[in-house]
Amino acid sequence: MATPASADELAAVVRAAARDGLRVKAVGAGHSFTAAAATDGVLVRPEGLTAIRAIDRDAGTVTVEAGVPLWQLNAALAGAGLSLTNMGDIMRQTVAGATSTGTHGTGRDSASIAAQIRALELVTADGSVLACSARENPEVFAAARIGLGALGVVSAITFAVEPQFLLTAREEPMRFDRVMAEFDRFTVENEHFEFYWFPHTEGCITKRNNRSDGPADPLPAVRGWIDDELLSNGVFRAACALGRAAPAVIPPVARLSSRALSARTYTDIPYKVFTSPRRVRFVEMEYAVPREAAVAVVREVKAMVERSPLRISFPVEVRVAPADDIPLSTASGRDSAYVAVHMYRGSRYQEYFAAVERIMTAAGGRPHWGKMHTRDAEYLAGAYPRFGEFTRLRETLDPERRFGNDYLRRVLGA
Repeated sequence: MATPASADELAAVVRAAARDGLRVKAVGAGHSFTAAAATDGVLVRPEGLTAIRAIDRDAGTVTVEAGVPLWQLNAALAGAGLSLTNMGDIMRQTVAGATSTGTHGTGRDSASIAAQIRALELVTADGSVLACSARENPEVFAAARIGLGALGVVSAITFAVEPQFLLTAREEPMRFDRVMAEFDRFTVENEHFEFYWFPHTEGCITKRNNRSDGPADPLPAVRGWIDDELLSNGVFRAACALGRAAPAVIPPVARLSSRALSARTYTDIPYKVFTSPRRVRFVEMEYAVPREAAVAVVREVKAMVERSPLRISFPVEVRVAPADDIPLSTASGRDSAYVAVHMYRGSRYQEYFAAVERIMTAAGGRPHWGKMHTRDAEYLAGAYPRFGEFTRLRETLDPERRFGNDYLRRVLGA
């Protein structure tokens, strides 16, 4: 393992590995469910690359090193009166790990975290430090925003930021059939819409986040603790553990839980609305499908669960994103809907995930790069119109596969 503290030290690690005939992979916070960062060579850890290099209010950018965790970035931006435009719902990942695997939230107009990158610094297989942006090495920049670690090791990222704003969050229980009937309207009328369906029930919880002129009206501390810590983490963990031990109790517990949900509305700064604590351990698979296929796909998942003997304790999460121009983005070239399925840690997930994956692939789905899936390069080359563009660039930048591993061999080919 190596813990370089600068781009030059990172470049020296790569050159030394090349001399010794070793492969190199960088790891982030370990949030991914795939073996994207696994290596039999040199593992680059992020602890030394955690500087916030610059916050440029005039340019509307922040430049941070690869190992900065998202929670630290969010706090620093908030302290400067700035914010990312959109983000996912977990902020324990490093910036490089999150962007390299295509981490996203939900947004009608605002895309993934990687789509907010304005420049990046990349250490390539020959030990060069490459500055990449729309003007400098634009072909590499286009692909490396979601690079899976296949093109080099990202050492720093410059994100676009904007003056801090307020979001009003409306979280509301809703019947499944209503959510399906009004999905398109909810997506069009709200800046950020998502919902969770609770298997074995007709219940959903919907989330609508929209910009607000204020004033700020955060969740009361006690209400926030009860909802987000006691119920969503403590009680939910106990219910999942009970369901793992006795699967027959899952449907009645799910029905009871869905009836206990209540609406809430609050207004706060973005990262306090977008993100939430997740302390219940799980495994996850997520696919992006064309947005117009979302309702049909979710209905098919529900029907599959209902006619099967499966017992699912985790809700199914559905989000949206606009098309972007990143070759290996799950939203590359098309407006997308994301369907994520989870199982509690230690539960048997294989049958459930396989059944969901068949539904997703039939709809032309693209798997999240950091979450469990069984797709290979042959399938993915057909799912991504610019797949060949990425693999050709990889051949140029890393012909000896200095940054290769078994996962990349499966998803990108040789």
